[in-house]
Amino acid sequence: MDAELTTGRLQNHQYAHPLSPLLEAPESASDLDIPSSIIVDIIVRVLFNEGQVSVKRFADIIKLEPQTLDNILEKLQYDKLVEVASAGKMGRFSYVYALSDEGTKRAREAMERSQYIGPAPVPIEKYTQALLLQTNRKFRMSVDQVKNALGHLILPETFHRRIGPAVNSGTSLFLYGPPGNGKTTVAQAIAKLISGADPIWVPYAVTIAGFIVNLNDPLLFIPAQEGHPVLDEVRNVDRRWGLWDRPAVMVGGELNMEALDLRFDTVAKFYEAPLQFKANGGMFLIDDFGRQMMSPQELLNRWIVPLESGYDFLRLRTGQTLQVPFRQLIVFSTNLDPNQLVDGAFLRRIQMKVEVESPDERMFFQIFARMSQVMNVPMEKEGFLHLIQHWYRETGRELQAVHPRDILKIIVAMAEYEGIQPRMTPQMIDDACKAYFVQSSGIGSNNPPIRRLQPEE
Repeated sequence: MDAELTTGRLQNHQYAHPLSPLLEAPESASDLDIPSSIIVDIIVRVLFNEGQVSVKRFADIIKLEPQTLDNILEKLQYDKLVEVASAGKMGRFSYVYALSDEGTKRAREAMERSQYIGPAPVPIEKYTQALLLQTNRKFRMSVDQVKNALGHLILPETFHRRIGPAVNSGTSLFLYGPPGNGKTTVAQAIAKLISGADPIWVPYAVTIAGFIVNLNDPLLFIPAQEGHPVLDEVRNVDRRWGLWDRPAVMVGGELNMEALDLRFDTVAKFYEAPLQFKANGGMFLIDDFGRQMMSPQELLNRWIVPLESGYDFLRLRTGQTLQVPFRQLIVFSTNLDPNQLVDGAFLRRIQMKVEVESPDERMFFQIFARMSQVMNVPMEKEGFLHLIQHWYRETGRELQAVHPRDILKIIVAMAEYEGIQPRMTPQMIDDACKAYFVQSSGIGSNNPPIRRLQPEE
């Protein structure tokens, strides 16, 4: 936002909260801090698509106060771009508008420039200031909060001491260890912990060099609970901003380099914000790290500076580069050897590394006991000891925290099929494990070769 404007507002008002001057609802179109042509283009595109539109409908779509919209519509009416299709009994706010012939021409031109229809954007400078104000203070998660977040998992007693400092530092975390032991579940618990912190103010869209960049993603931005105390701290809020639970972006093997850059839709002609931009103020989980469509080295080269500086650099299709905040907890999760994935320079920039180890037999029993309660399968000592001895000790198979849930699911499915009660008998354990574990030894060794029919046969 323009520095002189910000200073002027601060001199004219006494603000109880540092975000108040940035989030204050505009009193007129000039207070929007963006070119009025952007708002006019959205208005005429809405009319072009919907025909006749009320002031309330405009307010719902564009997220501006009715008074501000009325001022703009009055000007468009004076310029003969719109006309009143019907008038209610409550003054101008009850008017319904339609495009004039000249307005239809203007709408077609606006559609050629961009097809964006949605909340009016805020300047990228205002977004940056607001985000920095909300992320300069680190998280302060207590021991009890972290323990409660991980309470549904069977983990070593001191495991929370490895996770809590990483969350409070709010920079980066590397989860590694054998597959099937809950790395993703731990990361999801962290995401829930972060989303439960103070909600964050984020605009629906920003404008950069005249282009609109959409941030609004209903899957990531969940509205904060009504009546949250934060709503009392900032009054008369610009409706272009929403108060959201802190976002948690989770990606896996589908992640590619394009998802980390501004994505310009050549048809709609506006930008979609990259994933790390949307994750600002929250968490970004890269699951199955090392199995992405790009190499770990490519990701290293892309993020080594942001991880160090806290700022990312994005490029518009015009070639213009801009600096934006990079303020989220980055979580890498992998079952591959970290030393084989990335070099020491990258690992140094990831502040915390936490190994999620395979459970020992005592923890494995605790996981089995808990899952048997959840799935209503009675825990039977004879069946469990048979499982450990025959399917783990004798085979050398590694215990995995996910096995109890999966084996019990198969027992339940088999019992339902046969119309009997699910039990952890040695026989049912064997049947479930034969269906679950892949027996690689002997495959093809005792089987005769398959005879393939010839065309003449």
